[in-house]
Amino acid sequence: MSFAKSYLMLSGAILSLLAGSVSARADEGMWTFDHLPKAALQKNYGFQPDAAWIQHVVQSSARLAEGCSASFVSADGLVMTNHHCANSCLSALSDKTHDYFRDGFHTQSLAEERQCPGMELDRLDGITDVSSQVTQATKGRQGAAYNAAVQEVEGRLTKACAAGDAEHWRCDMVALYHGGQTALYRYRRYKDVRVVMAPEQDIAFFGGDPDNFNYPRYDIDLSMLRVYEDGKPVHTPFLQFDPKGPKAGDLVFTSGNPGRTQRGLPAAALAFQRDIANPAIIDIFSVREGMLWQYARESAEHARQAEDTLFGVQNALKSYSGTEAALRSSDIVAQRAKEDAALQAWIDADPARRAEYGQPFAVVDKAIGVQKDLFARNLALHMALRGLASDAMTLVEGARERAKPDAKRHAGYHDAQLGEIETELAASEPVYPELETASFALALTSLRQILGADDPLVRTALGTDSPEAVAARLVKETRLADPAVRTALWHGGQAAIDKATDPMVIFARTLFPAYDALRERMLNEVSAPLHKAEGDIARARFAQAQAAGRLDAIYPDATFSPRLSFGTVQGWRQDGADIPPFTDFAGMYRHATGSEPFALPKRWLDAKARLDLSTHLDFVSTNDIVGGNSGSPVLDRQGHAVGLIFDGNLPSLAGDLYYDISNNRAVSTDTSAIIAALRTVYAEPALADELVRGHR
Repeated sequence: MSFAKSYLMLSGAILSLLAGSVSARADEGMWTFDHLPKAALQKNYGFQPDAAWIQHVVQSSARLAEGCSASFVSADGLVMTNHHCANSCLSALSDKTHDYFRDGFHTQSLAEERQCPGMELDRLDGITDVSSQVTQATKGRQGAAYNAAVQEVEGRLTKACAAGDAEHWRCDMVALYHGGQTALYRYRRYKDVRVVMAPEQDIAFFGGDPDNFNYPRYDIDLSMLRVYEDGKPVHTPFLQFDPKGPKAGDLVFTSGNPGRTQRGLPAAALAFQRDIANPAIIDIFSVREGMLWQYARESAEHARQAEDTLFGVQNALKSYSGTEAALRSSDIVAQRAKEDAALQAWIDADPARRAEYGQPFAVVDKAIGVQKDLFARNLALHMALRGLASDAMTLVEGARERAKPDAKRHAGYHDAQLGEIETELAASEPVYPELETASFALALTSLRQILGADDPLVRTALGTDSPEAVAARLVKETRLADPAVRTALWHGGQAAIDKATDPMVIFARTLFPAYDALRERMLNEVSAPLHKAEGDIARARFAQAQAAGRLDAIYPDATFSPRLSFGTVQGWRQDGADIPPFTDFAGMYRHATGSEPFALPKRWLDAKARLDLSTHLDFVSTNDIVGGNSGSPVLDRQGHAVGLIFDGNLPSLAGDLYYDISNNRAVSTDTSAIIAALRTVYAEPALADELVRGHR
């Protein structure tokens, strides 16, 4: 789950035009940096961050484009994030003689730091409110015309934002408050990200899946990266590292990029998630987990190849399952339906409001009806396009989109956004043919199971062959595992794609008409109407809040854009027992059994006598976080780093839907544990000193 020189504060006049859909209570809220609840912080904690504090935190924060948060922790480009956020890098750098994912990665000099293939780190440079431009461009438009207008304005604004230098700048249009506000986020892109240090998987994920989303925890879920430019470490503002960590009751902040919440969604959309989307996704992840589990047990080499993917699938499975359980065990959908009905009644009670906001919930219901009809086909097709097949479709789709004027392209393919795609296609990440074949065969099997053997799309994909035969042939004969081949096809454009004889490209080219038609229906009949209707709903709710004097209590749903949350270091009460906020090294050694997943690495067993076992290891706080916040720093009032977010507890899995301060907790590694581990366990005094001093 970042701004800088062009950091902008939204004025009160602009804020009065926004729409809000989530009203904060207590420590709830994932706040944009230009709309922080300063009055509430002052009232509840006697602290109000000033402009310098906010700007420094923003400039010191970052995100990894693949879906994690991070922070600069030295003036020499040193970056702190989670081990699991660097899993793909560690796996990509591993080979048959080095398993950096499992055994860790260590360096003693800059020369030993190795570049992570395809990894991109973005640091927010500025925010511009573009709501008026979007409103003007889409005024009076519906469906396909509305979507075309959004594409046009997005292409125009992101192109101007990047100023012809997409190599160094990334520009994203972000819909906040479900479309009630649109902001243009400008990021500084860094594509030379190198791994500096990572501990063993057995300490980074100590307790494995049984402890995942549970507490007490005993993990050092840490990786240290360094950002380079022109072959040298970059120099940026950074968070001072506090080697003492926090104390119980301390006010702490989380600066990160929470991925997605649904706290403002209408009841119909929540019901769709509960009844259709989540169960289907859980089923697919469950089957994929079983396939990877079996593959990993066939040999030690297969286990190494599958470990990163299996970790991700298991984590996603537990997350989706937790959200689904919250939807089914709570009255959130029924309660939201009452709120929706009350809002529509408020709109209907005034002719001016009826003219302004219309019947948005009826529009939502209609769009969700279409989404129900298209969901299975959309899910099955996207599941079939994984791995090298996904690369092939990116090449086919990218050629088609880049042949259009920038303003006519779909989101993700505007000139200002092409750099990320090019970086991914050029990344030298390993492809394991046996794992690729098994994964692709399973995806094609799922396509056939979901749609049926006689479905035209299935016949187009498989012909008369079995999924296993198609997967084996395409993976064996394709050359797309070579980044040079992918890059050449990308730069060759439509002519290169049309002439390509690579079987995986032919496969994607054959499926593209169905893919494109389905995408257009989803955009025009689902996404566009939902975006407009949810924006109208959000604006109406905002108007209600403004009339009631609750304007400052509203924050937008998470969008994997920079946010700040706040809370205190405190435990909670569960099943009649108090859960203390801190764990320590002593508890870690007691928790260890010697058997997976509770087996400590040898160096930790050897270091036990040298460690101060009372050192705090992990802690919980009331900070409001969700997925995407992994790797976020935990800050104190001075803006110093005192922890590293890596998880939430089980009740926090409902955080996509609502926040409950009584038991929602963010789980972090204590900075005191990080320093102790570097000095005593890993013999990395130079790295520890860099953290404490703030420079090499």
